[in-house]
Amino acid sequence: MKQGGERGMDMGFQRDVALGRRRFLKGVGACVALPLLESLMPRSLVAKTAAQGLAQTATGAPLRLGFVYFPNGAIPAKWWPTGDERRFELNDTMKPLERFRDRIQILGGLDHANANPGDDGGGDHARANGVFLTGVRINKSPTDIRAGISIDQEVARRVGSLTRYPSLELTCDRSRPSGLCDSGYSCAYQYNVSWKSATVPMAPESNPRKAFERLFGEGPHGERSFNAKQRMMNRRSVLDCLLGDVADLQPRLGVRDREKLDQYLTGLREVEQRIEKMERHGMAPDPDVESPSGIPSAHSSHIDMMYDVLALAFQTDSTRVATMMMAHDGDNRSHEEIGINEGHHNLSHHLLDKEKIEKVARIDRWYVERYASFLEKLDSIQDVDGNSLLHNTMIVYGSGNADGNHHSHDNLPIVLSGGQGAGVEGNRYANYGAQPTTNLFLSLADKLGVDDLPRFGDSTGRLRGI
Repeated sequence: MKQGGERGMDMGFQRDVALGRRRFLKGVGACVALPLLESLMPRSLVAKTAAQGLAQTATGAPLRLGFVYFPNGAIPAKWWPTGDERRFELNDTMKPLERFRDRIQILGGLDHANANPGDDGGGDHARANGVFLTGVRINKSPTDIRAGISIDQEVARRVGSLTRYPSLELTCDRSRPSGLCDSGYSCAYQYNVSWKSATVPMAPESNPRKAFERLFGEGPHGERSFNAKQRMMNRRSVLDCLLGDVADLQPRLGVRDREKLDQYLTGLREVEQRIEKMERHGMAPDPDVESPSGIPSAHSSHIDMMYDVLALAFQTDSTRVATMMMAHDGDNRSHEEIGINEGHHNLSHHLLDKEKIEKVARIDRWYVERYASFLEKLDSIQDVDGNSLLHNTMIVYGSGNADGNHHSHDNLPIVLSGGQGAGVEGNRYANYGAQPTTNLFLSLADKLGVDDLPRFGDSTGRLRGI
């Protein structure tokens, strides 16, 4: 039992966390979102958006796509609704989404066959994460990493030029191990859901402060634009100097050194392109909120802060594509906030123990509650066309494991929220009867105007009714 002084320090720390979150949230509703004002957007950007219909609703507002990952699957008996496609009752785990009933679709019968063991044996948690947005079989090795481009990055390649950042990747995992993780798989699979290519994961940011400063700059409100401009000028100066030195050096190098130099130049040109893009889009918005203080101790506060950052990123049109992992698959943290001291992963192997099943169901619902609060925030923010941010944002909430007790990857727990501005239906429970999850991804890409993908991962077509 803790001593009184220690308990007082803990209570004080928790108050500081709550205060920090309130300060961070203060003024979010009045956040300046200059990139969304058409009259202030570059004419070439407006013309490109209108001509191509990329990431745009019928009203001309930005259309966004987000993916939220929760770990270790769900208790099926507590997750799936009862009833038919239009007349159904939400089950215990999904009850927090009742107020968004007319803006959600619960999608059953979606599978990830490439996450099944096959000849690879153990490693279902690594496969759950690595396959979730790629739909391909990952290579079982701690060093020879091979997955596939994820759907968020496939879309970002097409629509990323419309915003200051092509995509945003967030996680609420405090640590990111390297090397060997789950049953012979590289940790890269288990701690990433976004992949730029078969060998390059998009490492997510876990610190809310760093994520915020990446989007909006360092320092207090009123100073961020100046600080960002100074950093950009410094980078441009350094880059010009480096490119000049490289030009002088090239004639004196051998073939192998020139190859190395070419790789280096490729990296420099990517930096140069990012700077030019920042200059083209102008300085970042400067929201009238305080920067987050860092990673809070409570997992709920961490998740909520990351959701706040994600909402700001969408509101300010800093990006239209994002992923967020509330925790990696196989996560074994305890949830003392809701009175559960055992590890989540350990509990998920419940072997039909009723007490353990109930505890896992409480954790599942707790994650849905956090997600419902995020939807409420998006619904409270008015977009440029007068609709809510949720109206113009499609969000997939799901897990790469279906039933954690069996490590199954068929009939995955997936909910599609928002997107009514793109014609996405609500108030729907559909069972697709064993179709690849990648079919859903193709349907969502179509709505974003990325409709020239003949297939993606293991897809066999599009989903009807989305």
